[in-house]
Amino acid sequence: MLELKNICFSRDNKKILDNINLILENNKFISITGPNGSGKSTLAKIIIGIEKPDSGEIIFNGKDITNMSISERANLGLGYAFQTPVKFKGITVFDMIKLSAKKDMTKLEACDILSSVGLCAREYVDREVNDSLSGGELKRIEIASVVSKESEFTIFDEPEAGIDLWSFNSLINVFEKMREKLNGTILIISHQEKILNISDEIILLSSGTIKEHGRKEELFDKVTKHSSCYKLQGGKD
Repeated sequence: MLELKNICFSRDNKKILDNINLILENNKFISITGPNGSGKSTLAKIIIGIEKPDSGEIIFNGKDITNMSISERANLGLGYAFQTPVKFKGITVFDMIKLSAKKDMTKLEACDILSSVGLCAREYVDREVNDSLSGGELKRIEIASVVSKESEFTIFDEPEAGIDLWSFNSLINVFEKMREKLNGTILIISHQEKILNISDEIILLSSGTIKEHGRKEELFDKVTKHSSCYKLQGGKD
């Protein structure tokens, strides 16, 4: 279980997060949504340790991780997928998955993980993680790397950002499969109705505060009905 207690964060004298209190239970698929600039990505970065809150506490499975490094949090079971996947010149897809898993792994095992995110393993396992890969391919390779870690709590920061509609629909299929085989908690920062609709819980963040938090069945229509921000902002793949 992850608990945020009275989290506040400011940048350049502007308050980004204001007294955030959340309890995120184990084995849930949770989406955080809200207008641009509402603090969603900042909250994700605070949970994983990229940013440090001005005040408040982060408790993971009863342990205070507020002042822990990213590596320490990863060792405890937290994983993170960046909004823009990182490219590594000279690193193959197999290398990336094996490094992420932090254990010995055969190419066959890596291929099974690649297949689970909708990639033809034989075509990708030995490819370099560089500009030759499209945005959608990089997203799925990053998801494969995160999946290989088998983290207890995994955060995906706007996985739909910068990809086209076809790649987005493929990603939805990946997340649907992850939802069906849920092992640990998945937290997704997203604007997209299709992602919100496969969630167990939805959190609505606005102006740095939590406006709503509840079951998807209770909040989906309310959150999406009066908003224009849930349309796919498709980019070039």
